[in-house]
Amino acid sequence: MKVVILCGGLGTRLREESEFKPKPLVEIGGKPILWHIMKIYSQNGFKDFVLCLGYKGHMIKDYFYHYDLLEKDSTITLGSLEPIIHCDNNSEKDWTITFVDTGEETLKGGRLKRIEKYISDDIFMVTYGDGVADINIKSLIDFHKSHGKTATLTGVFPISRFGELITENSRVLKFQEKPQSDTKPINGGFFVFNKKIFNYLEDREDCDLEFGVLEKLAQDSELMMYTHKGFWQCMDTPRELEYLKKAWKENKAPWKIWN
Repeated sequence: MKVVILCGGLGTRLREESEFKPKPLVEIGGKPILWHIMKIYSQNGFKDFVLCLGYKGHMIKDYFYHYDLLEKDSTITLGSLEPIIHCDNNSEKDWTITFVDTGEETLKGGRLKRIEKYISDDIFMVTYGDGVADINIKSLIDFHKSHGKTATLTGVFPISRFGELITENSRVLKFQEKPQSDTKPINGGFFVFNKKIFNYLEDREDCDLEFGVLEKLAQDSELMMYTHKGFWQCMDTPRELEYLKKAWKENKAPWKIWN
């Protein structure tokens, strides 16, 4: 099952970091947040990734192309193009990563439409490139399979400025971007989609995911919510970045579900 990660945004609220690198490469504990997200999935057995690239996407390609050389001890002989990588245990060695340039200014719905040809299975997963959680991915997938609808999103409960979800018996009645309270769930990403989602998407730069597509799915009774009451945190502002860095440094990072 493919894991699609949206990596193309500008990250304007993290200007000091994102001016020089794409937001998914902003580091927590010496590793890009994108790596942390991929570790969450790979720990659950899902290691086939599709990265929707945009702003400074070549830097993400370059990071993974040189991953072993950057992350492991190595030996080179000058004049040779092949370094020797010294690694006793490389838990990322079986990751498969497909890089897709989906446009620098394309909105999230358009990015997803542009990776359609790389999705062969009927079910695939999607998440944002700036959020981590201690989520049980296998339980999320089981929930998606149980209801037979086109889309599942993960509802989380932080005190936040994000849009909230109006639900009834796990069915999303309304997708609402303006928060009214701090007690209702918000969209935390960690989606599971059937391929039917592509019928709702268009190959246009202005095709968004939240405004339009998720709203239409909710209207059609095709959007369900998996409830996650554990840890979830995005990295949208300098304050949130510092919180995640502090949690990692103090060995209090709930999203670290791997050894």
